[in-house]
Amino acid sequence: MDEPQVRLGRLYLYSFSEDSSACPLVEIQRRDTSAILDMKWCHVPVAGHALLGVADAGGSIELLRLVGSENAPTLHLSSSCVLEEHCLALSLDWSTGSASRESDQPLKIVSSDSKGQLHLLQVEEAGLQATATWQAHRFEAWVAAFNYWQTEIVYSGGDDGLLKGWDTRTPGTPVFTSERHSMGVCSIQSSPHQEGILATGSYDEHVLLWDIRNMEQPFADMPTQGGVWRLKWHPSQHHVLLAACMHNGFTIFNCRKAVGSR
Repeated sequence: MDEPQVRLGRLYLYSFSEDSSACPLVEIQRRDTSAILDMKWCHVPVAGHALLGVADAGGSIELLRLVGSENAPTLHLSSSCVLEEHCLALSLDWSTGSASRESDQPLKIVSSDSKGQLHLLQVEEAGLQATATWQAHRFEAWVAAFNYWQTEIVYSGGDDGLLKGWDTRTPGTPVFTSERHSMGVCSIQSSPHQEGILATGSYDEHVLLWDIRNMEQPFADMPTQGGVWRLKWHPSQHHVLLAACMHNGFTIFNCRKAVGSR
């Protein structure tokens, strides 16, 4: 019997110095791991430390805490949770994206896997605790993301070409299902600046902007000339959206006109 395939990866930590224009990035740590499919910093410090979430090819979510001095910080494993055996953890998102988030709200992570499932986890003092798992897509669930303004609601995109919304209090049935993308949906991000705005991207080489009050049709459709693997809203310029595309590099969209009309 063939051995199961092992996918190996490595995480690099760099320091960035604006004063060094020749070489602003300096490597300060490298950590051998399973292959990494996604990673995101928690938007807020946890117990006084920055916390990095990592989704890996071993089907695990790992939390790494940044410790040490400002000049020489390093990442140390804080907690981990195996989502499912014989699958890949494909994405993760933190529930902390909204600037108006109350500090006493539970700290949650949503993740997706290669079996089409979504997983809801809660960050406790004792570590990561899985609270819910459900089947969301027929094929790979490429991405899962929170509504940062209503964190009971999460969104998912799959290789079946579907964009879905879920209420995590009753996760068995989707709140909505959209077939607006014509190929696999692999990137979703809720706007951290304006409630109700959602960006999605797909292998179909389009970024769509949605008003979550009407998920029948997007209010903007922006071609990218490349499948959209990741989307990220600018942290301070509210109308700027970055798309990482599979064979066309990066595209920066100015969504001021489209979003400003909502």
